[in-house]
Amino acid sequence: MPNLVITGASRGIGAEMVRCFARHGWQVLFTWLRSEQAALALSRETGAHALRCDAGSEADQDRLLAEAQRLFPQGIDALICNAGIAHTGLLQDLSAAMWDELFRVNVRGAFLATRAFLPGMISRRQGSIVYVSSMWGQVGASCEVAYSACKSALIGLTKGLAKEAGPSRVRVNCLCPGVVETDMMNGYTPEDKAALREETPLGRLGTPDDIARSAYFLCSGDADFITGQVLGVNGGFVI
Repeated sequence: MPNLVITGASRGIGAEMVRCFARHGWQVLFTWLRSEQAALALSRETGAHALRCDAGSEADQDRLLAEAQRLFPQGIDALICNAGIAHTGLLQDLSAAMWDELFRVNVRGAFLATRAFLPGMISRRQGSIVYVSSMWGQVGASCEVAYSACKSALIGLTKGLAKEAGPSRVRVNCLCPGVVETDMMNGYTPEDKAALREETPLGRLGTPDDIARSAYFLCSGDADFITGQVLGVNGGFVI
């Protein structure tokens, strides 16, 4: 039975990934930071294991590795780095502390998780790593400059690590979701959402399941010859 570690998965896209992999018979360990009740409910629903973890904390990532080794002594088949935070505002109004926090969670967190689990994949000569970036990491977004920079860094991490880990048969890919219906869109008016749907060639917003199924594909045997790729799951919003 294959197994997965996914960071930042108590809600939204991450939670749907947990459900998707669990439906396909995978054993899952996922992390959460603040949404304890949602994480516990998801764990009960899917049978997945939940662990509180600050993605940017080296000590917490060490605990995550230890828990994964305890639960899955045979090794980890896939890692999805989904933990992340966002910020909206003008760059000139952004504090250095907020800039650092965005990179601490979004980029340092992905690095720490990768550094923890990559050696085991290399020793087994198998494994799949998926980073969750954003379409704004591909093209940039006004008023989300720091977020765009973080997500662009994940694309660079994907391409470099795919070359480095490829000879060990470890695949590394990146998902770039578009506009997805999650609670992050709670502040959008119905008119805002209608405008976004109109701007999307496929005429609808994305769902967490759209992203989850794409992540599952990249981790599955169907993607055995795919590495170093950036998959836009955005309905054509960015082409």
